[in-house]
Amino acid sequence: MQEYLITTPTLVWLILLFLIPTLLVFAISFRPATPSGGIGEGWTLDTWRSVAETNYNSIYWRTFWLSLATTVICLVIAIPVGHWMAQTSPKWRNFALLLIILPFWTNFLIRIHAWRTFLHPDGFFKDTLIFLGLAEEQTQLLYNEWTILAVLVYSYLPFAILPIYAAAEKFDYALLEAARDLGTTRAGAFFRVFLPGISKGILTALLIVFIPALGSYAIPDIIGGTSSEMIGNKIAQRVFSDRNLPHASALSSLLAVVVFMPMLIALATQRDRSPKKSTGGDA
Repeated sequence: MQEYLITTPTLVWLILLFLIPTLLVFAISFRPATPSGGIGEGWTLDTWRSVAETNYNSIYWRTFWLSLATTVICLVIAIPVGHWMAQTSPKWRNFALLLIILPFWTNFLIRIHAWRTFLHPDGFFKDTLIFLGLAEEQTQLLYNEWTILAVLVYSYLPFAILPIYAAAEKFDYALLEAARDLGTTRAGAFFRVFLPGISKGILTALLIVFIPALGSYAIPDIIGGTSSEMIGNKIAQRVFSDRNLPHASALSSLLAVVVFMPMLIALATQRDRSPKKSTGGDA
């Protein structure tokens, strides 16, 4: 009974603020749009047919590969950083944590606009690249997918480092010494012992980087421009410019389904790895 009293407030909060709004958005996607920007009467599949049109394929692919690449790069950087932070002295560990959380002291939009200023065609950075022979006058640092990827990695890297560091801090590093004593190389111990030992931290980092990256709106809007739109930009366009709420709901529902997939895979993976209870037939 005590467990129900503890979990009921959280369950009610999730139902009211998460489940019901999600179902409403999904239901609106099956309603027709009115010329005035409202939601019409009746039910239709026309909105979902328009979402499946081929002219959206490039946006879907751009959203997926940028989100996946951001996640992979963040993990590749965060794992060795978390490993180092867990083993270094408290002085350097605290200094590293300060550097990681320091960007959060500044508003997210201000940081994005700072990147835009930094990469401006007439900015110091481009002039430096031209001076070093690494760029030309016609080189465009803004408004391309690679710039979006760089800013996405910058923005979400702390969200990958912190859970991996938390898992690495609890890891028993004597296991690495034992593995090396048994003949495993340093690299083999890292990949066969350390990475499985912090798998929960890696999984958490994967989810909290990949999911927000899928729904990114401000970064591609400010840094990428109209030629590098992602699904988040199309949803905002349908809501604010076109006033087509059913179409925006369909795109949001599609994005929600894609977001739920890695979460369900993660839950299934954790369930498979959880220890099974022994049955009474053991000898």
